[in-house]
Amino acid sequence: MAGPGFGARGGGAGGERTPLQRALYWSAVLAVWGVIFLVVFFAVFARGLPDTSALYDVDRQPSVTYLDRNGALIATRGSQQAPPADLEALPDYVPAAFIAIEDRRFYWHPGFDPIGMGRAMAANMRAGRIVQGGSTLTQQLAKNLFLTPDQNMRRKVQELMLAVWLELKFSKQEILALYLNRVYFGAGAYGIEAASQRYFDKGAKDLTVGEAALLAGLLKAPSRYSPVSESERAAARATVVLDEMEDAGVITPEQRAAAVLEPVRVSRTLATQHAQYFIDWLDKEIRGLVGEPTEDMIVETTLDLTLQTAAERNVRRILERDGSRGVEQAALVALDGDGRVRAMIGGASYADSQFNRAVDARRQAGSAFKPFVYLAAMEAGYTPQTPVVDEPVRIGNWSPRNYSGTFAGNMTLAQAVAQSTNTVAAYVADQIGRDSVARAARRLGISSRIGLEPAMALGAVEVSPIDMATAFDAFANGGRRVDAYGISRIRTPQGRVIYQRAARDGAAGQAINNPSLYYMNQMLRGVVTGGTARGAAISGRDIAGKTGTTSDYKDAWFVGYTGGFVTAVWVGKDDNTAMRGVTGGAAPAAIWKGFMEAALPRLNVQPIPNGPAMPDGWMAPDPIGDLMNSVEDPYGDGRVIDPVDPDLGIAYDPRAPVDAPRRPEPQAPPVTQPQPQRPRADPPDQRPEPQPLPERERDPLFF
Repeated sequence: MAGPGFGARGGGAGGERTPLQRALYWSAVLAVWGVIFLVVFFAVFARGLPDTSALYDVDRQPSVTYLDRNGALIATRGSQQAPPADLEALPDYVPAAFIAIEDRRFYWHPGFDPIGMGRAMAANMRAGRIVQGGSTLTQQLAKNLFLTPDQNMRRKVQELMLAVWLELKFSKQEILALYLNRVYFGAGAYGIEAASQRYFDKGAKDLTVGEAALLAGLLKAPSRYSPVSESERAAARATVVLDEMEDAGVITPEQRAAAVLEPVRVSRTLATQHAQYFIDWLDKEIRGLVGEPTEDMIVETTLDLTLQTAAERNVRRILERDGSRGVEQAALVALDGDGRVRAMIGGASYADSQFNRAVDARRQAGSAFKPFVYLAAMEAGYTPQTPVVDEPVRIGNWSPRNYSGTFAGNMTLAQAVAQSTNTVAAYVADQIGRDSVARAARRLGISSRIGLEPAMALGAVEVSPIDMATAFDAFANGGRRVDAYGISRIRTPQGRVIYQRAARDGAAGQAINNPSLYYMNQMLRGVVTGGTARGAAISGRDIAGKTGTTSDYKDAWFVGYTGGFVTAVWVGKDDNTAMRGVTGGAAPAAIWKGFMEAALPRLNVQPIPNGPAMPDGWMAPDPIGDLMNSVEDPYGDGRVIDPVDPDLGIAYDPRAPVDAPRRPEPQAPPVTQPQPQRPRADPPDQRPEPQPLPERERDPLFF
């Protein structure tokens, strides 16, 4: 009995702990174990922490800066690091904008914000996914300086540890300065000074309230809120930042209202996003010239930003105008007489699609290919006055058709070119040999596959706009073959030249001689003065060119030129479906004319040159003039240019004879000029339906 009784007394009032004592005891136990856990926890996660001695080292890819022909900035690829901005030199509202939107309690937390972390955790739990972050500016700086962007527990713990270390080592002002000078703002710009120069062409000390808000809003997602490609989204985000700045007392309601009303203007050079197609094209070429960049480089290009802006404006205008007709995409390439690329448009929107249709697309040329047929014919002895006959033609099992469905009978070759007569082109190519046509096209610069099927004469050949501009440049520059290029020189920022394009002897590249060149320019002028491209005519300018449209309206072209300057324009759809009746004389010619009207006053262009060994005063018979003497009413009976769509030209005369005599063999020009025939409507240059080819045409001979 004694034992139990003693035990009961020992555990009684004299031996038991009070509730307070028990709470203190277990608190101490938990604290000890908590400290042990934290020590072990942080020891485990501290393994593999980066070396913080590299705090001021900048690890970045070399930058490549692209300048236009006048030295204006086009773009910078790679990383751009400007000298660090002095925090004390910035307006107070600049750093305050970042604090207001990113870390309102920056000056009071020890590197991490328990309140912000708790709020973010609750929001994420309610949403069932991550919708809010709780990182402080110090944590973001730690991540940017030392860690990878991986989202996992280990990285978050290391981020927290490094944030505390930064807070112990640096003052708040030093941390804020490090943050603003190292954070990424998109468009290759690291740090607020580089971002201010990149987006606004000014130093950070000159930023307005609205500009500061826009830059602060970028940090959440630089590409998503880019003021270049996502201007509306960027403006909405900047408004949110302004609201936070007002709420935090950084700016007054009046300052906020003024910032909202004042438009933020992004740098013109950066806003020229379609020039990025040009930069993409050069980016590949640079690696072929100098290898992978290992140091910062400056690339001096041939582009003219003023002309590039004019090209963008006119492409955008016609795409908006003709969008209801299915015109969804466009490409434009403008070259001077030496092959320098002065403007390049690779698509409707670089932000939506980076595929460069000016260089990489291969689309059927339609009748824009016919100049190579007629060049080969001129070299074989034809002239613009050679009489031909528009009549049914059969080559093997294939018969080309004219757009009108009828035939005009007797005409000259010049008239056939101006009115893009399919039967004549097919017949001439068959007579002189399609291999001769292919060689002529290849000699001038067409690099894609050229088959020898009969339909090749009507443009059943897939070409790129840059190839077409290159090939037509020989007509514009006196017959010289050129290679399109965009790089004049590559140098370092210190001035050391890495690459210099060598000058080329113009005579060494002669591709067309006379009289063929003279005759071709004479006939291609007629396409503009009274043929299928009258809509591209510019008063007072010597213009020539050729339209092209496939029979199913999938592709429409106009390649036109004056002395020493050529521009090729294509429109169509990426999915290769048909547009609604869009011809080469319509949307492409309208883009071309609008661009050239803006470009020509800036260019020192001359009339189209006669070419080598052709005196400027030499004159040949001009059948084109006879054809165009009465272009408005050639028959004197009131039938004039189509009033519904003047780009389609003059209505076809149904009374033209169908049963015309056989076309003669090529011969010397007759003494008397043939009577002009009724011009036909601008046809969607026929690409015939596939037909079985005779055995001799199945030989897989390509050029």
